[in-house]
Amino acid sequence: MSVDIESTADAALGNNLNSDDNPSPPHNSPVDIEELGRCRPDIFANGWVEIGFCVSVLGSVMMAEFLVSGFSVLLPVLIKDTGIDPNQRTWPVTVFSLVTGSLLLPFGRLTDMFGGFPVYLSGLIWLMLWTIVGGFNRSLPAVLATRALQGVGAAAFLPAGTTLLGTTYRPGPRKNTVFSLYGGCAPLGFFSGIIIAGLTGELVYWGWFFWIASILLAVLCTLTFFCVPREWKRCSWSSMDWWGCLTSVCSFSLLTYAITEASHVDKHWASPRIFVTYILGSIALAAFVYIEGWVAMSPLLPFNLFTIKYIGPLFLALFFACGSFSIYLFYASFYIQTILAIKPLLAAVWFAPMAAGGIIIALVGGVTLHRLPGTILLLLSGTGLVLCSLLFALLPENPNYWAWVFPAMVCSTIGIDIGFNVSSIFITTNVPKNQQGLAGACINGLSYLGISFFLGWADFAVASESTNGLSRSYKVAFWFAAGCGAVVILLVLGFIRIGKAKSDFTVEEKARQQDPNPENEGLMLEAAENLRE
Repeated sequence: MSVDIESTADAALGNNLNSDDNPSPPHNSPVDIEELGRCRPDIFANGWVEIGFCVSVLGSVMMAEFLVSGFSVLLPVLIKDTGIDPNQRTWPVTVFSLVTGSLLLPFGRLTDMFGGFPVYLSGLIWLMLWTIVGGFNRSLPAVLATRALQGVGAAAFLPAGTTLLGTTYRPGPRKNTVFSLYGGCAPLGFFSGIIIAGLTGELVYWGWFFWIASILLAVLCTLTFFCVPREWKRCSWSSMDWWGCLTSVCSFSLLTYAITEASHVDKHWASPRIFVTYILGSIALAAFVYIEGWVAMSPLLPFNLFTIKYIGPLFLALFFACGSFSIYLFYASFYIQTILAIKPLLAAVWFAPMAAGGIIIALVGGVTLHRLPGTILLLLSGTGLVLCSLLFALLPENPNYWAWVFPAMVCSTIGIDIGFNVSSIFITTNVPKNQQGLAGACINGLSYLGISFFLGWADFAVASESTNGLSRSYKVAFWFAAGCGAVVILLVLGFIRIGKAKSDFTVEEKARQQDPNPENEGLMLEAAENLRE
């Protein structure tokens, strides 16, 4: 069933001008707001087009995770085959997330300027091309360059994909279901990447990992062309915050470089290269804050975003949650293969509970997110992050998989998936349509910058403890990850109060309550006829 949702909601608003902060139409309204939250958006001609749209957007986040997780498993094989220094293993993993996180704000602005469709499709095509190239790399500089250019594509389609979902679906159970599936596709893509990396690394040439990814990306490009609404906007390039772009990219890149590289150079933080880079990054960050708050006419990150209640602490909690999960993911992979001497393919199977858990959470989330308060779900997320890292930090020398590794994998997917789903729904629901690109950039930016930022500190902690043995040094990283998860719990307990994700009016519809339109009554009757049909 498809309904002209915007007209229908406007009609309901016309009869509900004296509602409270969580309005609902009166009993005599011909259309229930709860019904609006369940209907298929009228932008889709039929259910098959909606399915193609969802497969495209959900598949894009799968491919981003595919290239992150699979590369971590593939890296030991790649290092052995190409002769790359094992001490340089962090950068090939980190550079993808670093570039993606650094460019998300500029691409989020481009999405708001020109529409989700062109930026989304361009990002997929760009990633597909550089993924093909990735299979031919034979040196560290080539690997780093290719991974960085792949990150540019992800930086384009991730905020654009979130924008497409956020502008297409209104608050309610249908949006909850789609966003839960979106979050659930992350661990599915993660597990798929590990499986394909394990198979290619053990049975064939490792380059096939990238070439298989490029084939899947080509399929997504085709679905995008036929099923994603072609929304184009006309906007002048003069509205781009160029100084904000420059300072944000420089600050994020320089700070992450200093944090990541500090453990690999002589004198560590006392090294002039690290110290100077960190100072320059801090100056660039201060300049970015000043430009956004007092100089830019159309800032990349407008400060009025932080007037939304609880959004500041929620951003910080998401940042720490993604950092905790990234440390667990990176070092669990190395611990399983290096310390426990598990073959890549079997190691991939060990991560299977993450994919299964993600799918279950996605299916359950659609029917629970509008029934349980977001605060409770975020506490559950933080608890999962703490437990998965603690289990690996306390892992015995010859652990039983079902007693130690299996529950850790289950807790990890609970930790990241629930937190990401709740945060995404809350943020996209509370920003207007013309800032959905910004919302997508913030959600994904915090995720990817959290990966780069916290992995760098974890790597420094591991290097500092390396004299006590590899196993013990890895466990330091797990303790650090558990601490980051604990910060999430403290932030939620102290500063975040999010209710149930129930059907509601959009930001624009709530704003129209202050400007009633007498024509809404006619629109309401027309929408009621559409529903009856």
